[in-house]
Parts: sequence; structure tokens; C-alpha cells
Amino acid sequence: MTTVAVVQSSSVPFDAEATTRKALKLIGQAAESGAKLVLFPEAFLGTYPKGLTFGSPIGRRTEEGRDEYRRYFDGAVVLDGPEMERLAETAAAHGIFVVMGIIERVGHSLYCTAVMIDPEKGFVGHHRKVMPTGAERLVWGFGDGSTLSAVDSPVGKVGSVICWENYMPLMRQAMYGQGVEIYCAPTADDRDTWQDTVRHIALEGRCFVLSACQYITRDDFPEDYAPAFGQELGDVLMRGGSVIVDPTGKILAGPVFDEDAILVAEVDPSVKTRSHLDFDSVGHYSRSDIFRLQVDTTPRPAVDFVRD
Repeated sequence: MTTVAVVQSSSVPFDAEATTRKALKLIGQAAESGAKLVLFPEAFLGTYPKGLTFGSPIGRRTEEGRDEYRRYFDGAVVLDGPEMERLAETAAAHGIFVVMGIIERVGHSLYCTAVMIDPEKGFVGHHRKVMPTGAERLVWGFGDGSTLSAVDSPVGKVGSVICWENYMPLMRQAMYGQGVEIYCAPTADDRDTWQDTVRHIALEGRCFVLSACQYITRDDFPEDYAPAFGQELGDVLMRGGSVIVDPTGKILAGPVFDEDAILVAEVDPSVKTRSHLDFDSVGHYSRSDIFRLQVDTTPRPAVDFVRD
């Protein structure tokens, strides 16, 4: 038996330094609960810009929207930056594996990314969201297959699939095919239906599913923040709904709404093994003679300099 944790809390919007300080405290609190792995929400470090339109109706971009993007860009982080270094130091100090949702800055583009930090090895992997949803495509680039890898952790094989990527059946199958035991689903989806999604994934993949969503209100954002909805102080922009589910679909912790929380649960690897008696989507239940998935994990840079 091993303990895992899920953090439900808010970013300090557009302030990477303040959000990092907050994250370090939350990592410590999760470790104090006995957790050996902790998951944070989507875009926790770097901000999920709920309700913003970035002044971009079809066919036009406004100067105000460009200013909003500049602030968003400035609040993002890089993988080899000081924020990641401090997270790694804190993970090591507390002996806890950290899965952190960030907004990653690469050149002049942004990506919605989940980073994985091992307490002994440091930075061991990252996943860039391959399919931003709706208007997210305006401000986030598309990840490629090179960041789909699951990694080993003290709790077992860990993979991360971000928000509505979880509605991509082949994406889920790619995770199951790597033997994922701890399936991390950081999200910004706080609807009741999200609970059905994570329970389905747990049953389909026969894995433990950890889902983290922020609880954040209009009060947490700067005064000049101009969302298309949730404009009054006190309005809830994301209400949480974080949850931990076992491979049989049993809810181990949560869901929790409308408050900050750290959810904690014990995971037993034998539950996964026992659950495969009658179902394995990438094994005895797969019918690989009919259905097969090919995953291209080749990096796809926009500019590739080749030397003869």
C-alpha cells in the first residue's frame, strides 16, 4: 500500500514566483500526509485563463487582447527555469514524486504541459497537451508524440493526460499500452460529468485515476482581469471536483467542490492486478487481430537543422 495525494487549490494568476511558493508549501503538506506522489491541477503554475477571449473575434485581434497575451506569456515558465529547480529541490527534500500542471514557454509559443519530478532523479518527463480544446488553441501550441511517455515512480508507472485529451480514445489506449498504474488527469473541467469520465477511465484502463482541478474565484485574479463570464467578485470560475478512483471504479477520495483541499488515498497495486481477471484493453480483451494502434513518438520541431 502506498499513499497518493491530489491538490485542489488556486494559482496566483500570472505570478509564477508567488505560485511556486504556494506550490512548495502544498507539496510539503501532501508529504506530511504520508503521500509519495502528489498531483496538481492543469495550468496551476502559469494560470488557466478561464473566461478570457484575448480580444480575438474571428478576423480580428485587438490591442487589448495582445496586452492580455503579453501578461500571460510573461507568467509562463520554462522547463529549465528556476521554478522547476525549486520544485525539484522540494520534491527531494520531502521524498515525494510531483506531477505539476504548468504553462510552458518555448520560444514565443506556450504549451499546456504536465511535468513529472522524481524525488531522487529530478525532472524525469513532461507531457505537452496534444489537443488544446476550443479557444485554448488560440494561446496554446499542440504537443507531439514525443511527450507521451509514461515514467516510473515510487508508486508505480505514471502517465499524464490533460483535461479533454481524456476524451480521445486512442490517447487513453496509448497510456494503457505503457502499463500505466497511476493515471494522472489534471483538468479545468469542473462539471458533474467529469466524474463519470474519470470513473470510466479507471474501469477501462484498470488503473488508479487521480484528477486535480483548481478551486478559484474572480477574487484571485487581478482587478483588470476581463473574463467573458464570472465578472463579479466572489464568482467561482472553477469549483474543483478533484477525485481519486481505483481500478474497479470505486471512489477513494472526493470529489470535493467549492473549497481548497488535499485529497489523500492509499493505493494497492494488487487491486489493479486482480481487476485484469476479466478485462485488459491492451491484452486479452484487445482483439489485436482486428484493432491496432500505432503511435508516432517522433519529435516534430518546426525547424530541423540537418548536418550532412
